Amino acid sequence: MGSGSDTNGWNRARGLAVKTLLLIGGALLIKRLRKSTTRWDHAHFVAKSLAGEKYSKDQASRDPDNYFNIRMLTCPAAELVDGSKVLYFEQAFWRSPQKPFRQRFFMVKPCPKELKCDVELSTYAIRDMEEYKNFCDRPRDQRPQPEEVIGDIAEHLTTVHLKRCPRGKRCLYEGSTPPGGFPNSWNGATYCTSELSIMKNNEIHTWDRGYDDDGNQVWGQKEGPYEFKPAPTSSFNDMFSPLNFLPPPSMERRIEGSFVLQE
Repeated sequence: MGSGSDTNGWNRARGLAVKTLLLIGGALLIKRLRKSTTRWDHAHFVAKSLAGEKYSKDQASRDPDNYFNIRMLTCPAAELVDGSKVLYFEQAFWRSPQKPFRQRFFMVKPCPKELKCDVELSTYAIRDMEEYKNFCDRPRDQRPQPEEVIGDIAEHLTTVHLKRCPRGKRCLYEGSTPPGGFPNSWNGATYCTSELSIMKNNEIHTWDRGYDDDGNQVWGQKEGPYEFKPAPTSSFNDMFSPLNFLPPPSMERRIEGSFVLQE
């Protein structure tokens, strides 16, 4: 009899302990879910998502006539006194990562309160691009230091306003330049537009286009955005893929028009 009573008592105590833990866990989960995400939380998440090494190899494999295997590399470069993150960004052909054809600074911060968006991503030119080639690949003590980076931020080029994606979409954040885009004079354009999506699988989709006074597209991809996926753990097996060789010189101008927002 005594043994059975002890067992029942132990079972009741164990059950009570489990219920207590479940109640505590539930309360903590509710508290976490109710905690509002701050404006800076959004900005920091976008900055972190942009950082890293990404490639358009898969897209180039599917559609080699319209897309190339491009390496996109982004990393933190400085932080402003207001908390804005400054990232260094470059793009290069896979086979020549040491020769980027596009170099920019990104500035990431919360959207102004009067705008209906979450994150403001602005693109700036660099005063001396040669000084920053392969910035992310270099040891920290061999890079321009944060105070130098801030001094080397040149003219403003574009701004994209990002919003959180609705539940059920593949993206986490997406946005574009304001209506009318930004001035751009490359290859007969008078203005340019940019679209950006940060996907749930850590991909980055970008679409830059230039238009003339009549609204005709004069540079940039027409089929859709470039899709950059995180770098694989090893790309050795892909080293000799035809997609990884530089295009002939005659194609370089067309490619630049697809990527470079010329000042």
